[in-house]
Amino acid sequence: MSPLLCKSIQLCLLLLLPAIRVYSRTDPGDLRALRDLAGGIDRRSIRNGSCLATWDLTFALDPCDRLFSERFTCGLRCDHLDPSTNLSRVTEVTLDAAGYSGSLLASSTSGPWSLPHLRTLDLSGNSLSGPIPSALFSDLPRMAVLSLSTNSLSGRIPDSIASVISLEELYLDGNSLSGPIPSAISNLTKMNRLELQSNQLTGSLPNLTSLESLYLLDASNNRLSSEVPAALPPSLVELSLRENHLTGTIRASLGDSSRFLQVLDLSHNNLTGAIPSTLFDHPSLEQVTLSNNNFTSVQSPASRALQGSKLIALDLSYNELGGFLPPFLALMPKLSALSLEQNRFTGMIPTQYALRVAGVFGPVDGAARFERLLLAGNYLFGPVPGVFMRLRPSSANVSVVDNCLYRCPEIFFFCQGRDQKSWAECRRFNPVIP
Repeated sequence: MSPLLCKSIQLCLLLLLPAIRVYSRTDPGDLRALRDLAGGIDRRSIRNGSCLATWDLTFALDPCDRLFSERFTCGLRCDHLDPSTNLSRVTEVTLDAAGYSGSLLASSTSGPWSLPHLRTLDLSGNSLSGPIPSALFSDLPRMAVLSLSTNSLSGRIPDSIASVISLEELYLDGNSLSGPIPSAISNLTKMNRLELQSNQLTGSLPNLTSLESLYLLDASNNRLSSEVPAALPPSLVELSLRENHLTGTIRASLGDSSRFLQVLDLSHNNLTGAIPSTLFDHPSLEQVTLSNNNFTSVQSPASRALQGSKLIALDLSYNELGGFLPPFLALMPKLSALSLEQNRFTGMIPTQYALRVAGVFGPVDGAARFERLLLAGNYLFGPVPGVFMRLRPSSANVSVVDNCLYRCPEIFFFCQGRDQKSWAECRRFNPVIP
């Protein structure tokens, strides 16, 4: 029909609608994948105002056609035009965290799932359950970001994830995934962020040294039971394996293999032995948390090596460390938060520690103040350092309770919260106490 015969733009669009539908602007394969994804969602969980509430779930309308954009207002991007077919391709599916329930794919067992131009798939913050289907990764050659975090997914991480060789960021945290971490993940050499925390993963951490772009690895709050890896990806900046069942010792090579590491958290495991000196003279480490393990000693680095230390926060609390408080810790120039509570340290509180709390640095010119010094729950004896008496509660976070100090009256904030140990207990642990 000629446009000249149309009495209004709206009428013309209505008359042309059948032709528009015949010549769909969305690739048919992409449409099938979107139908499969939408079909897995329980429609009862789709609330008014959510992204899926704006989708035409019958797909009678074309999702990539701007004429029908009022029915696909969010959660979907089609910004690639395939020159060979002149059809639009889906590049991003990012649903809102609206509490959608259901499974990942409606018909994943019937055949492969294909969105070859998809760059981002983000379904995080919902209530999706069931396994991650292997078919999800069948044909996603360009996908860079996959986020399924904070759902209720269960079962194993499929080995087929290794086929998404373009993957740069993987978020599977906050689910109920079980079984081992697939060793095939080591094939994803473009990966720079891997988050697997808060699941039920078991076994060992695979060798990931081939991931030379990986800067963040978080597998905390799982059930991993191996030793700490002897070598890490060279690009790693942050590593968290806290709240697992890791055993054995920390090897000295751990710090050497990743020279850019800034944050290391191995707390709440079953690690034993000595804490290697390489963690204290590391060229980039800023935060080390090794609390709630079974470490028994601390290896001292050479004094000259401490001059370049970047360490700001160190937590060695709740271990079995004994002997005198390590004097070298007071020589670390940037250290401002030190927690050694609930160990078996004995001896007197070193003068250097007290001076760092007071901001008097002694031999360490220009060093940071100890804004946090937690020494509670040890067997330290002798007098409270006189410098402490001049501290104000707002000036520093200091605690020396539950030790064997001669006098620690509660009028001082650092003596409040718990009494000193009994003389009998202190003498039993350390007979040199008079």
